[in-house]
Amino acid sequence: MLEPPRRERIFNVPVVVLVLLAILGLVHAYLVLALTAEQTTEFLLLFAFIPARYDATVMPDIVWPGGWAADAWTFVTYALIHGDLSHLIFNAVWLLAFGSPVARRFGTPRFLAFMAATAAAGAAVHLATHFGELLPMIGASAAISGAMAAATRFAFQRGGPIALWRNGQEAYLVPAAPLLESLRDRRVLAFLVVWFGVNLLFGLGSIGMPGVEQAIAWQAHIGGFVAGLVGFAAFDPIPISRDAGGNEGADASPPDQQS
Repeated sequence: MLEPPRRERIFNVPVVVLVLLAILGLVHAYLVLALTAEQTTEFLLLFAFIPARYDATVMPDIVWPGGWAADAWTFVTYALIHGDLSHLIFNAVWLLAFGSPVARRFGTPRFLAFMAATAAAGAAVHLATHFGELLPMIGASAAISGAMAAATRFAFQRGGPIALWRNGQEAYLVPAAPLLESLRDRRVLAFLVVWFGVNLLFGLGSIGMPGVEQAIAWQAHIGGFVAGLVGFAAFDPIPISRDAGGNEGADASPPDQQS
């Protein structure tokens, strides 16, 4: 008997990405619609990333909400908060574009761990470059930057997601080239030049990001991107290809859970 054709979803976005988008939207709606100005400040003190938390010489008499636990969780929770609707929409578009292929490849558990790790890496770089600063950092840009970097590790491979000839879900499971081989790919290098150039323009103030009136935490973007580029293999369930063209290596098998 012939098997019936599989039905494809109209919007082929991994469930985990849709859930993350819903969480970002709910957090923003809660901030805007449910909290007073004073409560919003308390919320930010508890969940935004504030470098001054880690410098005892800044406001030494203050007791930071959440104590040592918040010192840890704010390395990730800041990524769930956005300045306004345009800031949220801007990041949501990039999360859809770059988070979706990475989520299809990694599966839900690895993808969530990866996004948390790259958010934390971005916060760590921001802390190192803004130690003691009172201004809170918010937004998912560092984690999304990590997803952008991760996508470059396999998207340009032969048969990958942006290849002319690709085969559905299998396109997201092509073996990735080793990092050094990826960095010799002209397409990857071109992407890196454009990405770093845009972020340097953010840093110099030449261009702005929608919904962000304060200085853009471009160092956090770079921290998340580098973490995603270098740490990709730690999360990737597909064995690395030893062929620069991505044609050889172990067979690509789907991750344990695929959304």
